[in-house]
Amino acid sequence: MRIAVVNNFFPPRVGGSSHLSEALAKGYAARGHDVLVVTAAYADAPAYEERDGLRIVRLPAVMLPESKLAVSFDLSFATRPSLRRRLAALLDDFAPDAIHQHGQMMDLTWATGAYARRRGVPTLLSIHTRLENPSAHYRRAFRGLDATLVNPRLRRYQPRIVVMDRYMDDYIRHRYPHGFRDLVPIPVGVNGDWVRGGSRDTGRAMLGLADDVPLILSVGHVIPLRDRIGLVEAMPAVLARHPDAVLAVVGRVYYDLFLAKAEELGISHAVRSLGAMEKSTIPHLLAAADVEAHEQGDGLGTATLEAMAAGVPVVGWGREDNFPGVALKDGHDIHLCERHDVAGLSERLLRVLDDPDAARLVGARGREVFDRHFTLERVLDQHLETLADLAGITESPEGPA
Repeated sequence: MRIAVVNNFFPPRVGGSSHLSEALAKGYAARGHDVLVVTAAYADAPAYEERDGLRIVRLPAVMLPESKLAVSFDLSFATRPSLRRRLAALLDDFAPDAIHQHGQMMDLTWATGAYARRRGVPTLLSIHTRLENPSAHYRRAFRGLDATLVNPRLRRYQPRIVVMDRYMDDYIRHRYPHGFRDLVPIPVGVNGDWVRGGSRDTGRAMLGLADDVPLILSVGHVIPLRDRIGLVEAMPAVLARHPDAVLAVVGRVYYDLFLAKAEELGISHAVRSLGAMEKSTIPHLLAAADVEAHEQGDGLGTATLEAMAAGVPVVGWGREDNFPGVALKDGHDIHLCERHDVAGLSERLLRVLDDPDAARLVGARGREVFDRHFTLERVLDQHLETLADLAGITESPEGPA
């Protein structure tokens, strides 16, 4: 197949959407498919690049600053008067059998969707982020953007949409009625190899912690949807039984109310905000951790799956049926409780810290679940089967027929 992969976010830019779209694109190429990546310019990345079997075109873009309306991330937009003409020439020359888009709110998705409608090219859209915010003001704004900008565009070209979890399924059906051809459940794919093999001693040394200090690790950027406030609120009960316990938050802080909450509760001494750290440090920090938690509640994301891949027991808010077709069980391969249940969060954190042997079993079972369902190879198979079906091409998991 000839597959065009479209995402405003693509490496060297960091982020879950960026890395997943790159991993899938490289996987498509490794399976023998012809892959063109269309993305927005970023920093000093070249406008045209060939690597890993990919042709990458970065279109000129304007960078918008970080804001709460932008879900606390800076955004790159490539829209300009010449975009439609340039995209048409680029894609006509490539002649894609299918287009795999990433991100429903980005202008390259809208522009390639319009192209797909004109040319009759089938599209697959992966939605990585729900446009939500705890602030009532921004919540209304996001609903308005979905209703007036996103849904009308999706309705015009009718992509098949990848559903990564139950929460996203509910969101898509509610926010984008009649805005899709159909939905296909494919969980997020994660490279679990890179998080394995870390050194507990190295991780503990990085944090300046003795081996017997209970460590709750929380990995991922701090944004309104992953604010860590519930986790901080759960800490006093943990500290009552394990007074030397430490909560270490690793990730860029876009939303710092959790630090104010720790100060308010008088537990700032037990909460460390480490900020963004080199990727190479994460395996060591995971190996050093007794448990990984970032409460979340609306879906289990990449950081959760990476912790499971590393065999670290996970505690969080969420549903056992979070991933369609994947059975999770509280207390067996993960520890889950209802969203906003701070007492339930505390109880599960204590369950892990009080019984390390049982916790290790939960971590081992979580790793087995990851290996069965969430490896990049398994998820790559599902994407290629879906793209081939859209394009009407007979496809085998090993490559083109």
